[in-house]
Order: sequence, then structure tokens, then C-alpha cells
Amino acid sequence: MKSIPISKVTDYVEKNIGKFHSSRLDSLSALKLQKVLKHKNPYLFKAKNILLSQELVKNIVDAYLSSQEESIFGSFLEGLAIYINGEVYGGQKSGITGIDLEFADKGIRYIVNIKSGPNWGNSDQIRKMKDNFKTAKITIRANNPKTAVVAVNGCCYGKNNRPDKGEYFKYCGQQFWEFISNDENLYLGIIVPLGHKAKEKNAEFYKEYSKLVNKFTTEFSEKYCKDGTIDWESIVKLNSAKSMPNKKL
Repeated sequence: MKSIPISKVTDYVEKNIGKFHSSRLDSLSALKLQKVLKHKNPYLFKAKNILLSQELVKNIVDAYLSSQEESIFGSFLEGLAIYINGEVYGGQKSGITGIDLEFADKGIRYIVNIKSGPNWGNSDQIRKMKDNFKTAKITIRANNPKTAVVAVNGCCYGKNNRPDKGEYFKYCGQQFWEFISNDENLYLGIIVPLGHKAKEKNAEFYKEYSKLVNKFTTEFSEKYCKDGTIDWESIVKLNSAKSMPNKKL
């Protein structure tokens, strides 16, 4: 069985990890104070008894960026997984809605939905994934009804001790990377190249991040403080007040 040399994985990561770092910087440059204030829970931050403008700004910016980074890095890992599988099995990015990767092995057609970690969705989202799997199977079997199709939810990290979910399989962490690469140790091998230029890229990011926090702190103090005290009522109104009166029936 063909396998992929770790040197090729390293080359791919070093050529593409810059997109992750540049996307992080882009997310900073596009950020507006009101945007993060509108999308984060003001009641939570009040309950934490935050009294300093900079502390509140840093908290809401960090919370916002964390969710952004998870999404950005998830896209990078998806691309990495598709590349590796393409080298080993000839797999490719799927054109079917809700399917990220398609490949064949030993007469079986695999359709894969890739997520970052195991706890990625609620019951409605999981139901939607299963519906996408059903539709994909119908599409693939349209020309050959006897095609054996297996659906897989692959998660780039984490564990799942019960992979057989009936309608699909769920492979996480080591299981997932081995499934797409035929290499049980690949999950360890990819961690080293991910640090390529990480120190200098993060230094650049932190410089811009610090400028943003300082800028937002000044703006926040001017707009959302009274006599040096955080005006929580104005923040809650910005975040939660109805935009127009309710119409009576």
C-alpha cells in the first residue's frame, strides 16, 4: 500500500501554513469594536465583575478571535487532509454538497465530512450531515446502483471510542489520519511542521493585536464609560435592544 513521505507533508504545511497566519491578520484588520460588542454575551462579562476597560476589551476580542481561528485553522486542516489522501489514495475534494473528500479503496467509495474536533455540532447539524450523506450516496449510485458507499465523519483531533454510528463512521484524531493516509503515526508527524515560522508569525500577529486592543480600549472608554466606570446599560442596549417596536396582533 502506498504511503506519503513525511517530507511531502512538511513541504505542503510550510507552503500553506502562511495562509492561516495571514487570515488571522486579516481578521484583525476587519474587526470593529461594535461588531464584537454585538456578538458577545454582555451578561457573562458583567457577572465576571470586569471593571477595567482594557480587560473587557481584551476579553471580548480574545473570545471573538478564538472562534475565528478555530474556523480558519479547520479549513487549513481540511486542505491538508485532502492533500494527503490525494497522494495516498488519489482522493479529491468532493463536488457534492456537504461532502469534503471522496476516495476509493478496495472497491469501496468513501465520502467524508471533515471537522476540526469531535464535539462540533448539535442534533440538528448532525441530522443535516446524515441527510447530506444520504443524498451523496444517491448521487454516486445514480450511474452504478451496486457501488458500495461508506460515509465517514472525520475529526482532525480528539477521540471517539464508538466509531460505528450505524449510518456512518466517526473517526477522530489518530483514527482519522490513519484512515486517510494508511499511516498510524501520521497524527504525530504533522505536529512538527505546523510550527514552521510560528514564532515570527505570532510576533507579527501580537504586534497588530496589541495595537487593536489599545485602539479599542480608547474607543470603548470614550463611548461606553461614564466618569471612568463601564456603562453596562449602554452595552446591553447596543447588544440586545430591539431595533423596532413589536407590532401588536
